[in-house]
Amino acid sequence: MKQLTEKQIIENWDKLMKLIDDTFEDTIDTERHTRLREMYDYFEDRMSIAPASGKAHYHNAMVGGYVEHVLHVTNCALKIKKLWEEDGATINFTDEELIFAAMHHDLGKVGDLEEDYYIPQDSEWHRKNQGSIFKHNPKLQYMSVTDRALFILQHFGIQMTEWEYIGLRLTDGMYEEANKTYYMNYNPDWSLKSNIAYILHQADMMATHIEGDEWNRLDEEANVKVATNMKKAVETKKSDDSDRLKSKSADLFEELFGDK
Repeated sequence: MKQLTEKQIIENWDKLMKLIDDTFEDTIDTERHTRLREMYDYFEDRMSIAPASGKAHYHNAMVGGYVEHVLHVTNCALKIKKLWEEDGATINFTDEELIFAAMHHDLGKVGDLEEDYYIPQDSEWHRKNQGSIFKHNPKLQYMSVTDRALFILQHFGIQMTEWEYIGLRLTDGMYEEANKTYYMNYNPDWSLKSNIAYILHQADMMATHIEGDEWNRLDEEANVKVATNMKKAVETKKSDDSDRLKSKSADLFEELFGDK
């Protein structure tokens, strides 16, 4: 399984703060940058070590996994947006709007103002049989991850544009049941009027699968290492047993046929 070092966790947090400082600014109408930094300062101790999921076969179910996932999604979103644009798609939103939605699509996984969303799994059975590394915190009032993200942003007075709302709201695609009416409808007047949601969903899927591949490769490497060590141990034991057998045979031969 993949694990981040303390240095990597700190570096990822610094990258996230730099992204905020480079992307957002205060204006006459909004204190966007100031309020974002206030929110991230409030959650720093918890957010910097939060996992992105709870099970090994999902993605980034590790300490620091949330921030790394957010950085991956943001990076993928900018690359995919460029590809769409180069191939002729209409881009009617800004990079700032795209980054804002990518950064906050999973904000609800931080938890509420007091409680974490994920807590360590204390059941050995669930860890062993379901790959459950973390579990949902039963102290939290139930909300979808997206609804909690929107709740947290409004709590800190962080305004968003319509495209930011649509992008953030729909990043999970059809995996979120509430998104169905946005993606599937039979009235052309109700169809999505921006590609931001499609791009963000692709970016989230891309980042998730890449993270899963990284995790699986490390598992495979670990399994190969274990298998190699076991093979060496078996071969060593066979060699030791053979040496001991030869020694016993020599002793027996000496006892039976040696000089009397």
